Amino acid sequence: MSPTLSRRDLLRLAGAAAAVPVLSSCAGAPTAPSAEPGTFTVYWNAGHDYQAYRKVIAEFEQANKVKVNLQKYQWPDLRTRLLADFASGTVPDLVEEPGGWVQEFAISGNARSLQDYVDRDGKAMGFPSDWQPVTVERNSYQGKVYGVQLHLTCNTLFYNKGMLRDAGVEPPTTWEEFLAAAQKLTKDGVYGVALNQDYGYMWPWLMQAGVTPYDPQTGKVMTPVEDAVAALQFQADLIHKHKVAPVPVSSTDYSGPQKLFSAKRAAMILTGPWDLDPIRKTSPDIELGVAPPLKNKVQATQAAGVSMFVPAKAARPDLSWDFIKRITTIEVEQAATKETGMLMPRVSWTKLPEVQSNEVIKVFADALPQAKDSTQQVRLTGQLGKWDEQIKIVYQQILIQNQPAADALKKFAESAEGFLK
Repeated sequence: MSPTLSRRDLLRLAGAAAAVPVLSSCAGAPTAPSAEPGTFTVYWNAGHDYQAYRKVIAEFEQANKVKVNLQKYQWPDLRTRLLADFASGTVPDLVEEPGGWVQEFAISGNARSLQDYVDRDGKAMGFPSDWQPVTVERNSYQGKVYGVQLHLTCNTLFYNKGMLRDAGVEPPTTWEEFLAAAQKLTKDGVYGVALNQDYGYMWPWLMQAGVTPYDPQTGKVMTPVEDAVAALQFQADLIHKHKVAPVPVSSTDYSGPQKLFSAKRAAMILTGPWDLDPIRKTSPDIELGVAPPLKNKVQATQAAGVSMFVPAKAARPDLSWDFIKRITTIEVEQAATKETGMLMPRVSWTKLPEVQSNEVIKVFADALPQAKDSTQQVRLTGQLGKWDEQIKIVYQQILIQNQPAADALKKFAESAEGFLK
């Protein structure tokens, strides 16, 4: 059994293979990954089913005489299914992951090294030279590449230009300005801001506070502690003290703030390019503004995005690599950005005319150098699964249940510093 499987992961496995929530699949109901020889099975995020990628899939099917079974999941459901597959030994051909799993599964032996393919084809495809350095580092282990970044994103401030203009509020640049703006914008059934219950959304605040998630030299987590406490408490206070944000709903869905924003019930949200397309489609009348990351001790945000990896027991890694090559060309990046506004990992992508001339996309592209990887050191311990499981609980205790940040963080630190050893 993989050393990275937490107790909760193990408990999930009993029923995972029999009943996993799958949102949809190109080939109908989900099947065992290797049930049909002519089927190429891909596990994909439900929000990333782009037409640009459908075109790649069609070309891949024609070139390789296979049918792609694109099984779409929300991240928690995908992880449950994937862990069950690792335990059974029956795995998909390719997996899209939310950032961090590549190194975790490289350490546990569940991901295949792609170094042989990179050595052969890397120069021709511009890898790794044309990928932002942070994306190569986070997908490598012991000097070998195990994954290839598909999207490189970051989190920043979205705001309703009309609402800010009517309230006489300028887009905030610091935490103090953000709170003041949220207070002024909260009125008549509209909240100044809507926060996300997903723990991934806490990291930009911690990065801006100058917090180090884990220091392997000292073994300490969330340092300086007082800054970590302040960052977490600031978020909770927006909801429970200042009443400028609604209490988030605990779920596996991260689209709650976007829906409030689109419904004009929140004037600001902190999110990434994944919400650009839903906002445009559901509320085209909103005059959307996107501002650079906020500043506290530093101006920073979290490096996010998704990567692809090939399970170690995948039967046709040559086909999996061909799929990766096709879906990461600059032409496909360009098409996906045009379609959805998604940000991409290639350095050459930042120089595209479509990026430089788009005032929204350019804000993100300019922010990418300020984006930091929040879990790099944790991933390398092989304990990311347990870390994520516990930090999710802590964040919801603070944000939703209004437990004092100092108390919740102290308990988390005692536990995490123990298992990270």
